[in-house]
Order: sequence, then C-alpha cells, then structure tokens
Amino acid sequence: MTARSRRLAAALGVLALAALGVPANAASPVDPGETTGAVEFPTHCVPPQEAGLPPADGPTTALVTVDDPAPEVGDTVTVTYQVTRTAAANPLEAELPADVLTPTGKVVLGGAQNGEVTVTGPKRNAPVPGHGAFPAFTMTGTFTVTEPGEITLAPGDYTLHTSHLMELDTPCTTDPADPAPVAERLTATAVPGANTRALSLAAASGKPGAKVRVTGAGFTPGAAVTVAGRTGAAETADKVTALADGLGVVLAELPVADRATTAVVAYEGPAWTAERGTGPATYAVIEAAPLPPGTQKIGLTVEPGALSMTQAGEEITLTAVPYGQGGTAEGRIHTVTVKDQRGGPAGWALTGRLTDFTGPGGVRIDGAGLTWTPVCATRQGSPSTCVPGTPGPVGAEGATLAGTPDASLVGGEFTVDAEVALTVPPYTAPGSYAALLTLTLS
Repeated sequence: MTARSRRLAAALGVLALAALGVPANAASPVDPGETTGAVEFPTHCVPPQEAGLPPADGPTTALVTVDDPAPEVGDTVTVTYQVTRTAAANPLEAELPADVLTPTGKVVLGGAQNGEVTVTGPKRNAPVPGHGAFPAFTMTGTFTVTEPGEITLAPGDYTLHTSHLMELDTPCTTDPADPAPVAERLTATAVPGANTRALSLAAASGKPGAKVRVTGAGFTPGAAVTVAGRTGAAETADKVTALADGLGVVLAELPVADRATTAVVAYEGPAWTAERGTGPATYAVIEAAPLPPGTQKIGLTVEPGALSMTQAGEEITLTAVPYGQGGTAEGRIHTVTVKDQRGGPAGWALTGRLTDFTGPGGVRIDGAGLTWTPVCATRQGSPSTCVPGTPGPVGAEGATLAGTPDASLVGGEFTVDAEVALTVPPYTAPGSYAALLTLTLS
C-alpha cells in the first residue's frame, strides 16, 4: 500500500460591505412607552494577540444621547456614546500612562431610519494599572436625518486602541442574537425639498494611509461626487471622486493620509455646500505614539509558513494469512509527520481512503475489511494538540486518521501512526494482493 496523495486546503477571510441604510446589528423593537437612558448589554472583548490573554465576556454599561431630539429631515444630529463600564482591560502587565487610549465605535440606528453612526473619542485617559479595567470614555459622531418619524439609537461595537510600547487594539462586539437595547430616541419632522444626502463609513478609524470604504446615498443619479477628508469646516488633502449610480448611491474608497482628517464628507459640484453635500461622518487617524527619549524601536516580522506532511515510507507489508483458514493480516502504516506553520486559526485533518485489494486473476478482497487504530503525538511546545481519529474501518468512504481543532492560534509538529488489520475470508485465492491507501491533509 502507498500513501502518495496530499491536498492542502486554505481558508479565505470574507469581507462584507453593508449598504447605507442597512444596519449590521439592528436594535430590537422597543415599546413606544419604554424609557431611555443608561443601558447594559453583553459584550465580547478580545485582547490583542500579543497580550496572550483570553477573551473577556461581560456587560458594558453605556449612555447614548443626541443634541437635538426633534430634528427636521436634512438636519445633522450629533450623537454622544458614553461607556461607563466595560469588560475590556489593559492588555499589558505594565501600567498604561495617561492619554494613550483612543476609543472608536458605532451607534446603531433603527425605527424610521436604519444604519450606523461612526463615533470617535479623544486620546484622553487616566493611568490604568497593568491588566486593570479601562476607565469610562466618551465618543461622538454625527449623522444626517433622512426619514421622518421616530428614530431609535442603540450602542454598538467599539474598539479601544492603546499607544504605549506597542500599538494594540481591543475590539468589543455585541451579540447579534442579544443586541444592546435602545438607549435614545428622537422624532424627525418631514421638510419638503430637504437635502437628504448622507454617507456612512465602514470603519471609524485607521492608520495614516488606510483606505476607508464610504457609502453615500441621496445624490443625483449619474452625478460626479467628491468624497473628501475634513477637519472642522476645512477640507484636508484626502480626496477622491466617484459617480452616483442610477439610484443615487455612491461607493468609494478614500485613502486617509492627512493626519489632520477628523471626518469625511461628500458633495456634488465644485465645493461643499449645505444644499448639495452631506454632514460629516466622524473618522479618527490613529498614529503611533512617539518613543520615550533614549529608546529605540526594533521591528520584527514573523512570516507564516505552510501546512505539510511527510511519511517515513511507502510500502506496507501485512502478515501472511493461511489459505483455507483465512484470518487477520496485521501491520502498521509508516509514520506521518505533519507540520503546521501557517500561524492562523484553522486546524487540520488527515484522512485516509482505501481501494479494494486486487490479487491474481483479478480476485478482490473488500477494502472495507481493513480497520485501523490511529495514534498521534504532539511535539513539545506546539500550540495545538493532535487528536487521533476513531478506530474503525477505512474503506472507499474514508476515515479520519488525526487532526487538530480550530483555535485563535494553531500550529506545531505532530507524528501520526496507526495499527491496521485486514479480515481475509477463508479460501481466498493464494497470491499477492495490493491496495492503495491515499492520505489527504487539509
């Protein structure tokens, strides 16, 4: 029997682009008589990989407010998202000094108008002890009212970026099955001919030069639309142009390289006007913190490798079985060494598939009569642990020899073996028989 076939499977990430007006995490329906104010909701906070800490699941307490609870359609409303308690903590053992924490997040719109509002906060915090809970923080942003009626606002996902020794992100996400409750509501009044141009950003922050996906709506179909960075009332150097489609929707990617950019706007015509432009969508350019005097930053790249396997041999000889009596022919596969040097979250599986045994004159022995008992060992220091497959038949349908589960970070070196036994019927024609065992690594 030989084991010559190998297949490596690679996992691909999926990016989803939500169109303006379709919430990624819509709030649950709320009774009109329900009061708003500080709310509590479950969050899943993932420390940066460098910290080596497990995820933190716990409640977030937050307050969402608006500057105008009774706007008109076309108005720009300022939203404040204040987190007073979070499950996230300082990812470092060392103390975080003051003013190194930058919060960004999103507020979810519901009711008469759906969508998300990006919000950002200043780099302002009191010192945080090593692994201590983050203090309260406040984020603000704006959105354009495009629909009349009651609009609800609920707190959404947020990310805490720290700039000290290393640039680290701690994202905290809400549970789609149990989203945050409504924390604020406003009632918009219809205005004939109001400017309902609006835009949303796929991300609330990025490093200098990062591209932010922008979705705009309400523009003149076919119009050339300028998407630009903004600081206060002035434009920055960041600017691209895109065409509105037949429905007045604009999709663009804006490289934000100007460190002065604090928001993004879009407009028709040669310059932004209140009649033909959108209100600003908040965005934060996050820069690396300057190094303390007398220090030098050393950079290192750990390059991912491949998932591979090797085997100690190809020919396996089972013990002989006497003609007339039949019995069990036994043996052992050659040791297979699996190396997982990808460094990602996907585990691996090593499976086997066996053909029938063919002998003299085309006589066959059913391959389903061969069973194996897998064993595997993990080399010391490997992040993953090898799990042997279940003892049993191999056959044409195949069976699992060994594998490792998915995890946040997998990898290592593993050795896999298996005892095999073939049931040979009595009075099977004498002679040599052979089958092909194909091993597949994926």
